Amino acid sequence: MRVVAGEFGGRRLKAPKPSVTRPTSDRVREALFATLGDVSGARVLDLFAGSGALAIEALSRGAAEAVLVERDRGAAKIVAQNLDGLDLGEPAVRLIERPARAALEDAAQRGELYDLVFLDPPYRESAMLGGDPAKVIAPVLAAGARIVTESDRRQPLEIDFPMIHERRYGDTLIRIHQT
Repeated sequence: MRVVAGEFGGRRLKAPKPSVTRPTSDRVREALFATLGDVSGARVLDLFAGSGALAIEALSRGAAEAVLVERDRGAAKIVAQNLDGLDLGEPAVRLIERPARAALEDAAQRGELYDLVFLDPPYRESAMLGGDPAKVIAPVLAAGARIVTESDRRQPLEIDFPMIHERRYGDTLIRIHQT
């Protein structure tokens, strides 16, 4: 796995064991960021970060800051190694080792707002945020924010924001929503 483009383009990233996460492939990330376009200056929230590849790709392409949330200790350790290997750290980049819902509640209490949110829960656990994911995410979304969901095409992750793009890559379904 590698960073596709930008400042860190071509740099290798470590990935957690496949039994822990399912990293977004280089091909899918490349297509996703081509669709997203310019992310310069964006505040990014990467829930279910896995390897951190999505947030790292955004940072490589000019995002101003990123918060990566990962509840699995082993995966969080890999994220930390990937960030350290690229000299990415605080204050621009934070790694939070907590469940996504708890991290969202904390961010909402602090009044944090994000321009780009990656929502890529484990396919078999897409209900991890609870009832309506849009209600849990809404308090941390800046005006015009985009939410990228990644799910199994057979069990799409439904989120109640206008969808502006949808594309399938094998069994992976990518949707982009906007507030």
